[in-house]
Amino acid sequence: MSQAYMEETGHDGPGPERTGSRFEHFVSQWRDRNVWRRGLVVAAFAALLGLLMLFHSGLPNRVGNLGSLTETFLPWLGLGIPVLLVLAVLRRSATALVALLLPIVVWANLFGGLLSDKSGKGGNLTVVTHNVNAENLDAIGTARAVAASGADIVALEELSDASGYERALAGTYKYHSVQGTVGVWSKYPLADARPVDIHMGWTRALRATVNTPQGPVAVYVAHLPSVRVKFNAGFTAGQRDNSAEALGQAIAREPVRKVVLLGDLNGTMNDRSLAPITSQLRSAQGAAGDGFGFSWPASFPMARIDQIMVRGMDPVSAWTLPRTDSDHLPVAARVKI
Repeated sequence: MSQAYMEETGHDGPGPERTGSRFEHFVSQWRDRNVWRRGLVVAAFAALLGLLMLFHSGLPNRVGNLGSLTETFLPWLGLGIPVLLVLAVLRRSATALVALLLPIVVWANLFGGLLSDKSGKGGNLTVVTHNVNAENLDAIGTARAVAASGADIVALEELSDASGYERALAGTYKYHSVQGTVGVWSKYPLADARPVDIHMGWTRALRATVNTPQGPVAVYVAHLPSVRVKFNAGFTAGQRDNSAEALGQAIAREPVRKVVLLGDLNGTMNDRSLAPITSQLRSAQGAAGDGFGFSWPASFPMARIDQIMVRGMDPVSAWTLPRTDSDHLPVAARVKI
């Protein structure tokens, strides 16, 4: 007599039968009442991150210029959000997820507008600024790359020897002035070009009047002192801050209504120590740029320390140019006079 063998289905072995998909099992774990008790440490870090971004201006500069250092790289604090999000999910913590809303909202409020392209069409003046690097071995190539942008006015900083740039730009820009380690080249006539004292002991800033078809524009070119991060001294920016104050005073005294500032300010628009300058002028990148416009270091840009700022004119578009043989990217803007 043959015996029929039938395959049994269902759960085999001791223990309760497991039913449902893995997704349903995952969801069921979030229904546990302990979901609000888990991940309190993650939630605390999320709250601290949000408060740090929200009240960054309250960080003191008395100890190692901590406030300015944080503000220089403030957008990058947002990288903590996805890290904390992953930890909150792994911990299955509803408390941590709710706490994460604070840094998300604060970061979006501070920088969300920079994620969109605000550039428009039009404008009648294109300007470029570039810290060419004193150790640049390709002055002619760098100058030609900048001139290829079609800029009406070009500002160059950190000129150890301006002769190569002068030769390369002579065919495009009829007018130019070099003062110390900074220079300005223009397609329109220059007048009253002179150094600006920013309390450094040598010339790293200039002022000139460019007589455009739409009227005179006061052009400032500046290279503020470098800053350093040291373990024993923190963010050493005292000399830069003093120079920023001096430059701000010079711009405040400027009689020409239309002003453009071009240069390496060794600081971002968020840095409170540049307030003597930023409180008077409008950032072209902030008003009409595409993205953050980071310009330094050129190999992996992490901050925009090269600035184009205007007064009495409307920025239309702002962008970075391709890399040259410098450690900075050139930055450009088009404005309407």
